[in-house]
Amino acid sequence: MGVAPHVPVRFPRDNPNARGAPPPPAPPAREGEKWRRALSAWSDTRAWPWLLLAPALLLVAAIVIYPSISGVDLSFRQMRLNRLNLGTGYVGLRQYFLLINDPVFWLSLKNTAIWVGVTALLELLLGLAAAVALDMEPPGHRVIAVIVLLPWFLPIVVAGNIWALMLDPRLGVINAALTGLGVLGSYKAWFADPGWALPAAILVEAWHGVPFFALLLLAGLKAVPQELYEAAAVDGARFHHRLLHIQLPSLRMIIVAAVVLRAISLMNAPDLLLILTGGGPGRATEILSLYAFQKAYREFDFGYAGALSVVMFVLLMVCSWLYVRHSAVLKD
Repeated sequence: MGVAPHVPVRFPRDNPNARGAPPPPAPPAREGEKWRRALSAWSDTRAWPWLLLAPALLLVAAIVIYPSISGVDLSFRQMRLNRLNLGTGYVGLRQYFLLINDPVFWLSLKNTAIWVGVTALLELLLGLAAAVALDMEPPGHRVIAVIVLLPWFLPIVVAGNIWALMLDPRLGVINAALTGLGVLGSYKAWFADPGWALPAAILVEAWHGVPFFALLLLAGLKAVPQELYEAAAVDGARFHHRLLHIQLPSLRMIIVAAVVLRAISLMNAPDLLLILTGGGPGRATEILSLYAFQKAYREFDFGYAGALSVVMFVLLMVCSWLYVRHSAVLKD
């Protein structure tokens, strides 16, 4: 037999894993692991949602909040680019006092109320009729839907020039058709007549804006549960019953949102009137946004234009709040 090899005996005090001995030091954490641990600790705090929102808030502050504050500040200054010697000092409420005593402002305010109210109402009614008709899916409804939506695809500059040509007092096809049918005795200069310029522009704007309402309302009608129609059919409900008691209540929130958005667009965008009439004849189609545009870029009076813009902003906020509150849509 051979001799057994000698095995050294280790006592507990020599064994690093023995009870009572300190554990070995942990290996150093990697850089990525440190970042993950820091993010995990941050995600459990209340500041984490604000950290995620910070880029969006900075962008909104840069393109919305700062220009808005600058516009309000501009309304308290005297700033005319064609008279730089006047400087840009503060003049307090002087621009607003001039605005109150300006007869063109009050005329523009009246025209704006007619322009926004009549156009939005006309677009809502025609858009609702188109949406209800398309929801019934008549033969060829896909082609009809494309035709209904076609005006919305046209840029407003193109649409305005098309209608200006169609309503031309010498070459317009509408004058030719109405004269041929005996409705008119002679060709009519629609945009040169103070009594017809604003109604004609409203009809053109309504033609361009009806698809906006038709598209939104049709999407809302497609979301109405079919069980409601089936229950109404069992009760013997007619078309007007379904419209008044099923479709319109289901579309209330969509109608409120669409009307508010369209009113804001109509009040802030004078592009169609700028193409068709330029505010004339005799300021018969002058609205607040067009008046502010002319003050800023024709007379270079940016201080007065800023005051007009602030008034428009306040009017939109108040009217939108009253409309939403009166519709009681927030109670749902």
